[in-house]
Amino acid sequence: MAKMMGPRFKQSRRLGLNVCGHPKAMDRATKGSSRGDKKLTEYGIQLLEKQRLRAYYGVMEKQFMKYVIKAKKSGEQTGHALVKILETRLDNLVYRLGFASSIRQARQMVVHGHILVNGNKVDIPSYIIQVGDTISLREKSKDIEIFKENFNNFFLNSYPYLSKDENNMSGSLIKYPERNEIPIEIDDQLVVEYYSRLI
Repeated sequence: MAKMMGPRFKQSRRLGLNVCGHPKAMDRATKGSSRGDKKLTEYGIQLLEKQRLRAYYGVMEKQFMKYVIKAKKSGEQTGHALVKILETRLDNLVYRLGFASSIRQARQMVVHGHILVNGNKVDIPSYIIQVGDTISLREKSKDIEIFKENFNNFFLNSYPYLSKDENNMSGSLIKYPERNEIPIEIDDQLVVEYYSRLI
């Protein structure tokens, strides 16, 4: 399975945005370390924004383009539909619910079979969660200390489209997220403009 690897902090500094969510990711960022600090063409600005969005969710280019095509066919505003699709990926919601401290850790948990969706094991990180689906830890995995710590100590953010059940170590998607509820600093219209010349 192809995945985005490489140093997360370095990637964040290069993109000029904390795409990995770590509080120290931008500590060593200086003026000129980001591509955005340079004078960019219109195409360059669109490309940078596309790379930022891809990095937020850790999605490879081929799959990302499939999401763009799906978003264009959705009947909704393409940029908003694209972000909604990315936000409802299983690995992302495992991260948002606090089972994992990063998208990478969330993806690893899914692949290693620690995560259940509606009581069934799902080991595909790109699996799209539907409204009403419940995400939980496998019974054996509930005893793993790092997972318990992540879940019980994750009070930093709450999302109006998610509900969390601390007692059962589970969470649910209660509605599809609105664009303004998704905590990413991206101009998704620039991403759509970038792909408009390719699709």
